[in-house]
Amino acid sequence: MVNTKQDHQTEIGELKTEILELRNELKRFIANANQQHINVVLEELKENYADLFRNQQVETARGDLSTHMVAKCAMRESCFSIFMEFLQNTARHIQDGNVSDEIIRSYREDLKSMQSKGPSDTCDTCFSEVSRLFEKQVSLMESLGIYNKIEGEDTIQEIDEEIAVRKIIEPLANIQRFQILKSLITQTRTFSGISQMTGLRGGNLLFHIKKLTDSGMIFQRHERGDYMITEKGYTTIKMISELAGKVN
Repeated sequence: MVNTKQDHQTEIGELKTEILELRNELKRFIANANQQHINVVLEELKENYADLFRNQQVETARGDLSTHMVAKCAMRESCFSIFMEFLQNTARHIQDGNVSDEIIRSYREDLKSMQSKGPSDTCDTCFSEVSRLFEKQVSLMESLGIYNKIEGEDTIQEIDEEIAVRKIIEPLANIQRFQILKSLITQTRTFSGISQMTGLRGGNLLFHIKKLTDSGMIFQRHERGDYMITEKGYTTIKMISELAGKVN
């Protein structure tokens, strides 16, 4: 009788182990299948819209520099030309389809070197804007899979607090936005589909979707098209899942 009971407990234990392994295997399959889908979409985006992305980044930079550079400065026009040349050179990597960590670091060093030679304290304002626009390009390259950052020992110290909060923490510090990103892991969704899932309507839903699109975590394939998760969004939700597992 005792042996029979022990045998049943052993069988139940083995069955639980098999079920757990099957569940983990299914999760890996879904994640890999979705990642393959994401990679196909990203390749399509890079191939068809790289030129559009580059031009948009350059024109945005031109407008933002014109607005935010120090107005009353004798060097303004000269610096504007130098900054635009720098940002046009960096933006061309969006078309190249691949950029190394070494190249990105060299651009950052170039900016620091130029800033150290600035003749006045007001130069910091202009260089801060150029740096912001360059990091915006880098974020786009990361979202499109053009740039894959190599993690190192000093990466924690190198974290830009403002970018981390504005581009990662703040966009997900909301239950509905987190729910939207999580739902796009396994499938694309229409605006109405997201509305039904979250219970949000009209402008309220648009506000939350814009937070996620501006952060580069999701995008809309075309006007009125389905919403999809980006590589940045996929990586973010995956890291949060791992962190939640460790915390719990």
